[in-house]
This record gives sequence, C-alpha cells and structure tokens, in this order.
Amino acid sequence: MPGKLFLFDFDGVLVDSLALYENSVNVCLERIGRPPIATREEFLDLFEDNFYSAIEKRGIDVNAFMAASKAVTPTLDYGIVRPVTELLPVLAEMKARHGLLIISSNSSFAIRLMLAKFGFDPYFDDVLGADFNFSKIEKILYAKGHFRTDARHTWYVCDTAGDIREAREAGVKTAAVTWGWHPRERLERARPDAIVEKPGDLLALCG
Repeated sequence: MPGKLFLFDFDGVLVDSLALYENSVNVCLERIGRPPIATREEFLDLFEDNFYSAIEKRGIDVNAFMAASKAVTPTLDYGIVRPVTELLPVLAEMKARHGLLIISSNSSFAIRLMLAKFGFDPYFDDVLGADFNFSKIEKILYAKGHFRTDARHTWYVCDTAGDIREAREAGVKTAAVTWGWHPRERLERARPDAIVEKPGDLLALCG
C-alpha cells in the first residue's frame, strides 16, 4: 500500500450523528428492559472508554444489546444526520496517496448506508464496525496487519477520549478532531498526537 494508513472513526468525524446514535442506544436499552441513558453528558461519558466495555460495566448484556441493535438500526431516521461536507475534497486528496479505512463502534450496515448517501464511499477501502469486533484496539491491530503498516505510518482520526486511548494501546498515532462529540478540553486530557481544528488540517498529517 502506498503512503500511510488513515483510520477514521465515523460518528462525529465524518457525520454529525450524535442525536441519532443517542436515540438508537436508548431504544435498544428499552427493548432489552434496561433504563435509558438519562442525559447527554452521561451518554458522552460512555465514550471515555470503549463504548461496549462501558455499557457492560453498567451491567448491560452486550449480546442482547447487539441483537436489539440489529433490529433497530434499519428503522432509524437517517434524515437527521448531517455529513461534514468539508471533508469530501480532503478525503479525495488523501485517497490519492494513502489508504483510508473506517473503524467504528457503529454497525457496518448503518455506516455503509450513510457513506453512500453522503458520497463518502469511494474514498474508503473497508469498514470495520461493531459486527467485526467490539474492540477498536483489535480492529486497529487487524488493519495494521492487513495493510502492513507500522505505528509511524498509521493514524486514527477520532473525536472521543476513549478512541484516543484505544488507538494508543494499539500502537498508532491519534488525530483528534474538535468538531465531534467530545470538546477540545476532554480530548486534550487524553493526550492525542495531534488536534485537528478544520477538515483541511488533516492534510498536514499526510507529508
């Protein structure tokens, strides 16, 4: 593979999907007889860690949650999701020289649906969602092995503190975007390798 490997989180990085994701989690919890997440802040706290580890620590059966998610995902209102359209020319330029892959806690079905809807799909070599593995660490390690890249040439572009921590444990560099789910202050506490203020700033990592 030429150049570097850029691994992209999906929700919060490529699309503004916080309301949709939060609602879908609560619908799934209700389906399995668990109380919904009470507040937006409590929901975002789940992403200080791996999302699935975080809900498991709350006593939620992850397999039951995923079974509910499989039923709920096709019924969601994707019309409320907004793409980060400023990324389109950036991705086109990055794709010309580097490998691009999505690693997310969302389902591959939902991700692929939205990639096609918003015109992002030509730029990504693959999608590794929750159905591939719950752990982003394992997904990142798989991607590094599959594309034969090392830590110096692999970046995870993400928007939560939990993403940063998992990527660091997987031995890759992290670029935290400030337009996503966690505010800059929370991202900085997790110590990413780079903070990205605007989509175009990602091109500075490509050299």
